[in-house]
Amino acid sequence: MITDKDMSAVFHALAHESRRQVLDILKANPGCPVGELAKHFDVSRIAVMNHLAVLEKAGLVVSEKDGRSRRLYLNAAPIQMIQDRWMSGYSSHFANRLTGLKYAAEAAAKPPGDIS
Repeated sequence: MITDKDMSAVFHALAHESRRQVLDILKANPGCPVGELAKHFDVSRIAVMNHLAVLEKAGLVVSEKDGRSRRLYLNAAPIQMIQDRWMSGYSSHFANRLTGLKYAAEAAAKPPGDIS
């Protein structure tokens, strides 16, 4: 079970928009090298490394050494453990259906030709 201290680290890590963007990039590109990840941001590589340190401390990013570079991977387990803490099988069924309805309504509300 996830501890309160672990949850606080995850929520802290997810609170920053750039860190959420890092997770999106790693989800789309598992094993992305640090240098390649840094190219997605208009900040210094040191700033990206600081964000990575927060994400790694929360357990949301894991890395492995590959020669002189590090490959980064998203670890969604801490987020899943937080969800498991408050969501029973019964409530998650309805939550999934409601989010599906929300996404369908948002897609239907987009103007024609809007691909965002």
